[in-house]
Amino acid sequence: MKKPRITIVGSVNMDLVFSTPRMPAVGETIQGQEFHQIPGGKGANQAVAAVRQGADVTLIGRVGEDNFGDRLLECLVDDGVDISALSRQAGMATGVAGILVDGDGHNSIVVTPGANQTLSPAHIDAAATAIKSAQSLVCQLETPLSAVTRAIEIAHQSDVPVIFNPAPMQALSAELLAMVDYLIVNETEASQLSGVPVSDRDSAGIAAVRLLERGVGTVLLTMGAHGVFIAEQGARRFIPAVAVEAVDTTAAGDTFTGAFAVGLAHGLSVVDAGIEAQYAAALAVTKFGAQTSIPHRHEVEQFMTSRGVTVTRHAV
Repeated sequence: MKKPRITIVGSVNMDLVFSTPRMPAVGETIQGQEFHQIPGGKGANQAVAAVRQGADVTLIGRVGEDNFGDRLLECLVDDGVDISALSRQAGMATGVAGILVDGDGHNSIVVTPGANQTLSPAHIDAAATAIKSAQSLVCQLETPLSAVTRAIEIAHQSDVPVIFNPAPMQALSAELLAMVDYLIVNETEASQLSGVPVSDRDSAGIAAVRLLERGVGTVLLTMGAHGVFIAEQGARRFIPAVAVEAVDTTAAGDTFTGAFAVGLAHGLSVVDAGIEAQYAAALAVTKFGAQTSIPHRHEVEQFMTSRGVTVTRHAV
């Protein structure tokens, strides 16, 4: 099957990961267990996830002219990501994320954007061809909203489907949401964006409808261990979570987004793409780290087969 072309606008970070038995209280010092430097950033994670699920991926973003930038670019190339639209910012550090992972696999993250914050609409315009020629555009919000907005405008004007994962959340205009074909949000993001506190399936449905009313084409509301609520105009569907023993939830959402984009591009329905993405994300939480945890397509297929689950791809 021909590889789909996906373009991603997003961040590239080095994750500084501390493994700890529990989260420290304010003012408390505790002894950690392990420390790792692992390639991350939501944009890079989603790009790696999409490549490993069988897509040709161009990543638009920025890194600094430092050792972290060197290493991250090498890792992306090794994974097969097209970095021709990734530029470097002199005099500024590459983005970093400090991540604490506790004994239950839950994490707390502090991100310093560094060069990611210099991505501008001009950089997007310079890479417009990569957006116009893609089968979908994927964006998040670890780069400036002005750049993300410009990328979504170009995709929308070119009839390229837009997959938007607005994390970390910030205020978004109705005009921007109206250009989004697939909105992927977790419970917190859905609550903030819709104004409806999400705590269960019923409230998830209400929040999703609010977001549809704001112009979004399809809403995928991820609820971690509780599953995914999918809402389109006139249709609702809930996908149960895949039961696994969690080691680290870092990059699970990014894995879901990247795998979902590839599933759609391979001709899967929204629901089937969501199911496949759920299995990819479930595998990711069984391993430690961001990109180190993202599974390859054959691993996802074997996992789904082991659980008696199949989806049907169609030539596109």
